[in-house]
Amino acid sequence: MRYAIPEPMLAKSVDRIPAPDAVAGGLSFEPKWDGFRALVSWDGTDVEIGSRGAKPLTRYFPELVEAFARLLPEPCLLDGEIVIALGEPGSQRLDWDALTQRIHPADSRVRMLSEQTPAMFIAFDILARGKRDLASEPFQARRAELLDLLRDVPHPVHVTRTTDDPDRAARWLDEFEGAGLDGVVAKPLAQPYAPGKRTMFKIKHARTADVVALGYRVHKSGSGVGSLLVGLYTDEGQLVQVGGVAAWSDKRRRELVDELEPFVERDEAGAAVTGEGERSRFASGKDVSFVQLRPELVLEVRYDQLEKWRFRHTVQFVRWREDRDPRSCTYDQLETVSAYDVGAVLES
Repeated sequence: MRYAIPEPMLAKSVDRIPAPDAVAGGLSFEPKWDGFRALVSWDGTDVEIGSRGAKPLTRYFPELVEAFARLLPEPCLLDGEIVIALGEPGSQRLDWDALTQRIHPADSRVRMLSEQTPAMFIAFDILARGKRDLASEPFQARRAELLDLLRDVPHPVHVTRTTDDPDRAARWLDEFEGAGLDGVVAKPLAQPYAPGKRTMFKIKHARTADVVALGYRVHKSGSGVGSLLVGLYTDEGQLVQVGGVAAWSDKRRRELVDELEPFVERDEAGAAVTGEGERSRFASGKDVSFVQLRPELVLEVRYDQLEKWRFRHTVQFVRWREDRDPRSCTYDQLETVSAYDVGAVLES
């Protein structure tokens, strides 16, 4: 029996922990693990690990492939997070850099890292068990199945903790950050698994978004990347420029030119294609040309607010997201703010 790996169910950003009765049937809260989202298929013979961006992760985590085949008690399709924790026992924290180093073309290096910095899997949902399709079951029932399946399975496979107490979830939001986690997720207890839909809620410590690298402007010194232009996909599939990332050291600017070179868009003659960016009326004479990049690189950025369709201020680079599909970088991942009247602000 071979399970088809679907798109993962997604979460929409909200600015505070919702009340348990915010949705019909109530909510369950759990820590938000900071790793690679992974859907794990074990059919009793083969293990397949799919990512959020539909990119296969199987070859990058041989230690988990071996563990799933050895430890999972029966065929199943699991949803969870692959993470790597480093540090001495009692003071370990998640390490994103160690995790991203696994996305490497050389099998020998992947296997070396699997021994030096082994990963673990945090399960938080189950979509199938044996011949039973559980995706249509409410999360409360799926959670019971997950606990029953994995209750005796040891490290490196774990089941995330949950609570129905929003006060406890608020403490997790504060306390677990020290271990490298990045928030709390709230899941509707009565809802089925919804591939590709943002039916869950995520509460994080800062607003972040995954965006697509569109191009870069050369630094005003004439050397290195001055700013990286980023975009998001609309519902109609159009890739729209939404802002820019800047503020790198001189050394990092020069390094970025080399790192971005394989993704530069070129014409038939092999010359780099340049584009014309938006011109500010406050600096109309400024050169706004940029080197175009193929829309293949995804990065996570930190932003403060959205104004209409773009970021209000220059955004901050957080990390590259090799595990993300550029097409999944859409506006619906962003936190929306309810409209408010300026007059009401002036009256208060």
